[in-house]
Amino acid sequence: MLAVEQLHKSYSTAQGPLQVLRGVNLTLARGSSLALMGESGSGKSTLLHLLAGLDRADSGRILIDGQPLDNRGETALARWRREGIGLVFQQYNLISSLDVAANLAFQARLAGRHDPVWAAHLAARLGLGDLLQRYPEQLSGGQQQRLAIGRALAGRPGLVLADEPTGSLDEASSDEVLALFLQLVQEAGSSVLMVTHSPRLAARLQQRCVLHQGQVAA
Repeated sequence: MLAVEQLHKSYSTAQGPLQVLRGVNLTLARGSSLALMGESGSGKSTLLHLLAGLDRADSGRILIDGQPLDNRGETALARWRREGIGLVFQQYNLISSLDVAANLAFQARLAGRHDPVWAAHLAARLGLGDLLQRYPEQLSGGQQQRLAIGRALAGRPGLVLADEPTGSLDEASSDEVLALFLQLVQEAGSSVLMVTHSPRLAARLQQRCVLHQGQVAA
């Protein structure tokens, strides 16, 4: 489903080019899960941004179902972000002016794939069924993260990109939310690539990949 081939990315600094990714290779099969690990500054978030079409690599290729992502124009990349992927962030990024029901449906509506039955199922499984008229500020941190997960999965995207999705939760809540997340990803038929610092959480996913100084560690 996803193939990354010899991906390089650098940024300009006052001291000269800063190499962040140095020839990264990885693959992710359809319906599978991969934990992306590595120390701070190893390139995890940069790789996630490239996969989301939020930035462009210097060289190398990103293939989605065998088709290159790198040479798409801005309109096509916006469509990819809207329809092809679901994004889950540590800081939730919910829309404060929308209630739970509207936040849950937001991404699916943008993608033209809003399914009220699937949305209701997600709300029930995520423990949000009785909270649909509340607003994000009226939810606990765990409830907001479950809502962010539901929003990412509501459109049944082919690929879910998650950046430390349980990083702000305590250990018990983190384990519970991750288990639910992975179950719902499977129900949605999605693949997932998750950035995490936790070996404990990474062990729950099918594959693990460690970045070190911009390269996949042997």
